[in-house]
Amino acid sequence: MFDIGWGELVLVGIVALIVIGPKELPTVLRTLGQYMAKIKRMAGEFQGQFQEAMREAEVDDLKKQADDLHSSVTDFANIDPLADSEETIADDAEGVGEPASEPTSDATPEHPQATSSEPVNDAPAPEVEPAAAAEISVPLPEEPPPVSEKDFAAAEPEPPKVPKQAGGSA
Repeated sequence: MFDIGWGELVLVGIVALIVIGPKELPTVLRTLGQYMAKIKRMAGEFQGQFQEAMREAEVDDLKKQADDLHSSVTDFANIDPLADSEETIADDAEGVGEPASEPTSDATPEHPQATSSEPVNDAPAPEVEPAAAAEISVPLPEEPPPVSEKDFAAAEPEPPKVPKQAGGSA
């Protein structure tokens, strides 16, 4: 903190001895030590209070985050998709025969499967006769060839190729 060496301390001691005198020097040093101890205690208390305030601020932040998390989890726990589906079906059943109205931006969509690029068609689906349904055929994918032991057999390594030497024959 203070960059004071031994030589400087000796010089300060000699000046204090000359200025204060040998009789009063022990009393002055004792008083100076008491003031230094009080200053250190006050600094320690201030530091402790500051750290306590920081801990309380952190605890408040953590408590706020926990409350936010709890409220979001509670919101998810109150979701009942079956009730939402039943309401949608009931609304659709009541709306049969009525002219279709344009949905507003704050209203829930009547058809959750429809996207904004697809037009919503409230007309009933055409009924398919059973005879016509039997004529529709869907091609099946081709079956892969059966697996044999040959597929799992280790490949034999090829013998190393030795380059031919030019010029000499034995």
